[in-house]
Amino acid sequence: MSFFASIPYDCYRKNALAGYEGFYASVVYAYFTASGFDVLVEDATNKGQIDMTVSLGDWIYVMEFKVVELEPEGRALEQIRKRRYWEKYLGSAREIYLIGVEFSKEERNIARFDWERVQPT
Repeated sequence: MSFFASIPYDCYRKNALAGYEGFYASVVYAYFTASGFDVLVEDATNKGQIDMTVSLGDWIYVMEFKVVELEPEGRALEQIRKRRYWEKYLGSAREIYLIGVEFSKEERNIARFDWERVQPT
Protein backbone atom coordinates (compact mmCIF):
# COMPACT_ATOMS: atom_id res chain seq x y z
CA MET A 1 0.00 0.00 0.00
CA SER A 2 2.84 2.41 0.74
CA PHE A 3 4.03 2.07 -2.84
CA PHE A 4 0.80 3.54 -4.21
CA ALA A 5 0.59 6.06 -1.37
CA SER A 6 3.97 7.43 -2.47
CA ILE A 7 2.77 8.36 -5.98
CA PRO A 8 2.54 12.18 -5.93
CA TYR A 9 -0.87 13.81 -6.04
CA ASP A 10 0.19 15.82 -9.10
CA CYS A 11 0.29 12.59 -11.12
CA TYR A 12 -3.50 12.35 -10.68
CA ARG A 13 -4.44 15.98 -11.11
CA LYS A 14 -6.35 16.97 -14.24
CA ASN A 15 -6.60 13.40 -15.52
CA ALA A 16 -8.69 10.32 -14.87
CA LEU A 17 -5.88 7.76 -14.80
CA ALA A 18 -6.74 6.54 -11.30
CA GLY A 19 -10.15 5.47 -12.56
CA TYR A 20 -8.81 2.74 -14.79
CA GLU A 21 -7.47 -0.73 -14.08
CA GLY A 22 -4.73 -0.24 -16.66
CA PHE A 23 -3.09 2.51 -14.62
CA TYR A 24 -2.65 0.26 -11.59
CA ALA A 25 -1.61 -2.72 -13.71
CA SER A 26 1.07 -0.56 -15.36
CA VAL A 27 2.47 0.54 -12.01
CA VAL A 28 2.61 -3.06 -10.73
CA TYR A 29 4.13 -4.18 -14.05
CA ALA A 30 6.86 -1.54 -13.81
CA TYR A 31 7.61 -2.50 -10.21
CA PHE A 32 7.97 -6.24 -10.89
CA THR A 33 9.85 -5.75 -14.15
CA ALA A 34 12.31 -3.32 -12.56
CA SER A 35 12.85 -5.86 -9.78
CA GLY A 36 14.00 -8.40 -12.37
CA PHE A 37 10.99 -10.73 -12.36
CA ASP A 38 9.75 -12.47 -15.49
CA VAL A 39 6.43 -10.71 -16.18
CA LEU A 40 3.83 -11.45 -18.82
CA VAL A 41 0.81 -9.15 -19.25
CA GLU A 42 -2.45 -10.00 -21.01
CA ASP A 43 -1.40 -13.64 -20.77
CA ALA A 44 -3.81 -15.48 -23.12
CA THR A 45 -5.53 -18.69 -22.00
CA ASN A 46 -8.34 -20.76 -23.49
CA LYS A 47 -10.85 -18.87 -21.30
CA GLY A 48 -9.60 -15.29 -21.40
CA GLN A 49 -6.56 -13.22 -20.54
CA ILE A 50 -4.70 -13.12 -17.25
CA ASP A 51 -3.94 -9.48 -16.39
CA MET A 52 -0.43 -10.38 -15.26
CA THR A 53 1.59 -13.53 -14.70
CA VAL A 54 4.77 -13.27 -12.68
CA SER A 55 7.30 -16.12 -12.72
CA LEU A 56 9.94 -16.63 -10.09
CA GLY A 57 11.78 -19.85 -10.83
CA ASP A 58 9.17 -22.58 -10.72
CA TRP A 59 6.68 -20.43 -8.78
CA ILE A 60 3.88 -18.76 -10.75
CA TYR A 61 1.76 -15.83 -9.59
CA VAL A 62 -1.48 -15.36 -11.53
CA MET A 63 -2.75 -11.80 -10.95
CA GLU A 64 -6.02 -10.04 -11.72
CA PHE A 65 -6.70 -6.34 -11.12
CA LYS A 66 -10.02 -4.55 -10.63
CA VAL A 67 -11.22 -1.07 -9.63
CA VAL A 68 -13.83 -1.37 -6.85
CA GLU A 69 -15.86 1.62 -7.97
CA LEU A 70 -16.43 -0.12 -11.31
CA GLU A 71 -17.15 -3.65 -10.03
CA PRO A 72 -18.19 -5.08 -6.66
CA GLU A 73 -15.40 -6.10 -4.28
CA GLY A 74 -14.13 -9.65 -4.50
CA ARG A 75 -14.34 -9.91 -8.27
CA ALA A 76 -10.61 -10.09 -9.02
CA LEU A 77 -9.92 -13.44 -7.34
CA GLU A 78 -13.38 -14.65 -8.35
CA GLN A 79 -12.53 -14.12 -12.03
CA ILE A 80 -9.31 -16.13 -11.73
CA ARG A 81 -11.22 -18.99 -10.11
CA LYS A 82 -14.16 -18.88 -12.52
CA ARG A 83 -11.98 -18.88 -15.62
CA ARG A 84 -9.45 -21.29 -14.09
CA TYR A 85 -6.55 -19.21 -15.41
CA TRP A 86 -3.97 -21.23 -13.47
CA GLU A 87 -4.61 -24.38 -15.53
CA LYS A 88 -2.25 -23.05 -18.19
CA TYR A 89 0.61 -23.55 -15.74
CA LEU A 90 -0.27 -26.96 -14.31
CA GLY A 91 2.65 -29.31 -14.82
CA SER A 92 5.14 -26.50 -15.37
CA ALA A 93 5.19 -24.96 -11.89
CA ARG A 94 5.95 -26.27 -8.43
CA GLU A 95 3.73 -23.68 -6.76
CA ILE A 96 0.94 -21.52 -8.17
CA TYR A 97 -0.56 -18.54 -6.38
CA LEU A 98 -3.73 -16.73 -7.40
CA ILE A 99 -3.72 -13.05 -6.49
CA GLY A 100 -6.63 -10.65 -6.76
CA VAL A 101 -5.79 -6.98 -6.27
CA GLU A 102 -8.55 -4.40 -6.15
CA PHE A 103 -7.92 -0.69 -6.21
CA SER A 104 -9.99 2.32 -5.22
CA LYS A 105 -9.91 5.22 -7.66
CA GLU A 106 -11.11 7.51 -4.87
CA GLU A 107 -8.42 6.44 -2.39
CA ARG A 108 -5.84 5.82 -5.15
CA ASN A 109 -4.60 2.75 -3.34
CA ILE A 110 -5.24 -0.94 -2.77
CA ALA A 111 -8.75 -1.50 -1.43
CA ARG A 112 -8.64 -5.31 -1.24
CA PHE A 113 -6.01 -8.01 -1.65
CA ASP A 114 -6.93 -11.71 -1.81
CA TRP A 115 -4.79 -14.71 -2.56
CA GLU A 116 -4.80 -18.47 -2.47
CA ARG A 117 -2.45 -21.27 -3.34
CA VAL A 118 -3.30 -23.91 -5.94
CA GLN A 119 -1.79 -27.36 -5.61
CA PRO A 120 -0.38 -28.32 -9.03
CA THR A 121 -1.01 -31.96 -9.79
